[in-house]
Amino acid sequence: MELNDPVTVLSGVGEKKSVTLNKLGINTVNDLLTYFPWRYDDLSVKDPQTTESGQKVTIRGVVATEPTVNFFGRKKSRLRFLLKVDGQTYPVTFFNQPWLKKQLELNHEVSVYGTFDAARQQINGMKLIKQELGSSFDSIYPATKEVKQNTIKKLVKTAFDEYESVIPEVLPESLIQKYRLESFHDMIKNVHFPKSPKDADKAFRTAKFMEFFFFSMRIQQLKKMHRQENDASVVQYDDQLLTKFSQKLPFSLTDSQQKVTDEILKDLNSPYPMNRLLQGDVGSGKTVVAAISMFATVTSGKQAVIMAPTEILAEQHAENLANMFSDFDVNIALLTGATSAQARRAMLPNIENGEINIIVGTHALFQDSVHYHDLGLAVIDEQHRFGVNQRQAMREKGEGTNVLAMTATPIPRTLAITMYGDMDVSIINQMPNGRKPVKTTWISATKTKSALAFLKKQLLAGKQAYVVTPLIEESEAVDMKNAVAIYERFQAIFEPEFKVGLLHGRMTNDEKNTAMTDFASNKFSVLVATTVIEVGVDVKNANVMLIFDADHFGLSQLHQLRGRVGRSSEQAYCVLIADPKTENGRKRMEIVAESSDGFYLSQKDLELRGQGDITGKQQSGVPDFKVADPVEDLNILNVANQEAQRITSESDWKRKPENVQLAKYLKMNQHIFTD
Repeated sequence: MELNDPVTVLSGVGEKKSVTLNKLGINTVNDLLTYFPWRYDDLSVKDPQTTESGQKVTIRGVVATEPTVNFFGRKKSRLRFLLKVDGQTYPVTFFNQPWLKKQLELNHEVSVYGTFDAARQQINGMKLIKQELGSSFDSIYPATKEVKQNTIKKLVKTAFDEYESVIPEVLPESLIQKYRLESFHDMIKNVHFPKSPKDADKAFRTAKFMEFFFFSMRIQQLKKMHRQENDASVVQYDDQLLTKFSQKLPFSLTDSQQKVTDEILKDLNSPYPMNRLLQGDVGSGKTVVAAISMFATVTSGKQAVIMAPTEILAEQHAENLANMFSDFDVNIALLTGATSAQARRAMLPNIENGEINIIVGTHALFQDSVHYHDLGLAVIDEQHRFGVNQRQAMREKGEGTNVLAMTATPIPRTLAITMYGDMDVSIINQMPNGRKPVKTTWISATKTKSALAFLKKQLLAGKQAYVVTPLIEESEAVDMKNAVAIYERFQAIFEPEFKVGLLHGRMTNDEKNTAMTDFASNKFSVLVATTVIEVGVDVKNANVMLIFDADHFGLSQLHQLRGRVGRSSEQAYCVLIADPKTENGRKRMEIVAESSDGFYLSQKDLELRGQGDITGKQQSGVPDFKVADPVEDLNILNVANQEAQRITSESDWKRKPENVQLAKYLKMNQHIFTD
């Protein structure tokens, strides 16, 4: 008997039921015991006379009338009876639970849990409470149509009764003492069967710590495993050439850029493959750091690639790198889906023989037909746009390839550790010298006319502008400005003097590229767009952005959009046009207008919206914790991370007596942390 036994060992769980339980993530007895309630019902008996109307309450009394059931409609019913409590009777009604009649006997005591209606002095019943209930707190679990609440309760009780004696102590005793945690056994017992709210709170505190701690332990193991399985492509770069390249740059690196560059160069020169995430606010100078890293790789005789999510961004990188490396022996090639068959045929042999040493591109870089001579570094730009498998495919194009993933989406460091747990995290938190923060203003829709007057003034001065809107076409259900209507409106206002362009997600890639290229070459003065421009090319001449219905975007998204302007040393402006209907909405507009610090905004976004909204769980890879929340439980997460790093820093940690059960438990439950 052990917790890893399949859930089918429990009575009442056949093959059919196990399939429905599997859908809830319950495959083993351990999965069932760590399937936590999401709330509790307080079933302690109360006096109706001291109960507020609408409050959920348990009332105990004697069944004073014969219960009656009336059926009406399809599968609808109403069960009624009078309950006598301390000499006073209260009508009780249960809807659609006709079977409860068998559990009610005239002149017998019963406890009813339900909502009390003080005006009518009656109870809308939810459930009958059995006399033998050991706790006054009833655990309520996430349930489905296939797996009912009572089924989960019964199975949890059965599993605990049968396996209580074999529940191991998985946390080291030193951690239990240090942080006043409960044992694994007591945590499970008090989470499922608490005798008081205090018991439940203490158990959940331990459960949260365990969840973060086990996750962090698994991440540390993955890091070690990755290092053991791969011999790094060690980059023995030419320090003199690298210094010469840095001196040729038309600007000095900020202290933050220099610190991050040093971290990367140290990784490249180490015997372990680099797996580093570089976070930098919009316009903070990540590309320069990437260029230095790529040049260092080339000076060691190896190749480097930089992979971008769009062809137009890849083209921009190729152009920028060509300018940077114009005085050095670097051969750059651009490989995207748009590369002609003829150009591709000529390019591939030179990539394979190493003559081309920097390759810029999109997904085309890791296709089967592309063979590298000696790939030392893969830089992945806007890495959240690529899936885990795509990043891995790029890594596998070389032997022990070093990976530098870059993102302009600022994420608080601790959350970044959970999102990209097996990566080292570097942060550029300074803007380049001479770069002015974008001046941001929030106005109501009634003042749009003044915003347009300001926009025209900037256009007359030869500048360009983005106009952003949340929707592509008009929706009757949602009262928001839309790209097509705004485009037509702006054409009417500004053409023929200033040409207006349109860019949205439903356009083909060729259409998007054409629109963006035309804007970059100043064929359009105004570009009306949806959020498709969030990650795009630099148009240094664009210094104004108008965002309609700005309250429909998150803080981080607004900051990303705003980052499209202010790409030169000239002052840039962003006007938020919004009439938020909630206090939260107004607060968000004030925060983004006040601050240009992306990391501060991302932290505020987390506090106001939650991690799922800011990172977009589907693409971010944020672990889906059962009870812990990386935002609300930040302190617990920090401590769990630190302890996991401390324990795994010792090579023989698994052999220590207090860690034996921990190592065994982690091995037994690998699926929890790697799926």
